[in-house]
Amino acid sequence: MDGRLQIFSGSAHPALAAAIAGELEVSPGRAEVGLWKNGETRIKIEDNVRGSDVFIVQPTSHPVDHHVMELLLILDALKRASAARVTAVVPYYGYAKQEKKTSGREPISAKLVADILTTSGANRVLAVDLHAPAIEGFFDIPVDHLRATPLLARAFRRAIQDDVVVVSPDAGGVARAEDFRVRVGGTLAIISKQHPGPDATETLEMVGDVEGKTAVIVDDMISTGGTLIQAAKLLEERGASKVHVAATHGIFAADALDQIHASSIDRLFVTDTIPLPAGRTERIEIVSVASLLAEAIMRTHKGLSVSALFT
Repeated sequence: MDGRLQIFSGSAHPALAAAIAGELEVSPGRAEVGLWKNGETRIKIEDNVRGSDVFIVQPTSHPVDHHVMELLLILDALKRASAARVTAVVPYYGYAKQEKKTSGREPISAKLVADILTTSGANRVLAVDLHAPAIEGFFDIPVDHLRATPLLARAFRRAIQDDVVVVSPDAGGVARAEDFRVRVGGTLAIISKQHPGPDATETLEMVGDVEGKTAVIVDDMISTGGTLIQAAKLLEERGASKVHVAATHGIFAADALDQIHASSIDRLFVTDTIPLPAGRTERIEIVSVASLLAEAIMRTHKGLSVSALFT
């Protein structure tokens, strides 16, 4: 791209957008993002973006619908202002758990969000640890799917030097846990589980030896915390000496933080794809994805390989 690189942000996570802009040594773009008196979202881009290569940083976290709408309106405003290319940087992709129908007469919400992002003017999407990798295929535009595992593994190894067993809390997360294990060493264990209902988890069984070892549960997100708490309890019953958690997206819905602090989990490592909610956070270590996103943005701007970040 020959145009200027510009970074804009919605209201979801301006601190992350500012950190990314700082890494890139550019000034954050000026935009009015707020509400009209009737409750509708108000967007006004205050900088000239004609011919620019623009990146919008907006995780679609709680309140999800509001942040999705902000992102759509910013995309539309930039397209109408003649930006040369607009990339939606979505560190956390909301509705990602609704990537398939689990019963009749349900929407595939993750696909719908992909469609409206494209219709609103996104030329590319940059996301971190999509809950379901198949979501990449929902887009008819390029998607760069970044992984936070290297950052989390590096932060974990700096803080914890014990011999560890890396635990996948379900069969679908084995590849992520194995990648983490390769980076920190140790062995692998897998917990089998089922979901009897929405946001409900029933742990079934575990494969692997954790007796007398430090266990680290590796997952893509912490929502209600139910999966982690049940997994930690099972690991403790099987003889694990300590239980840590490494996860990309710290959603911490409802009273998740209180429940986690009441559990046997010793320490949590989570990234800042989502702003951390106020509350009890003394056990949590935040690992910033600003440098990762900044590097991916610069590579996209210059037409370089983003995949090279993970080789």
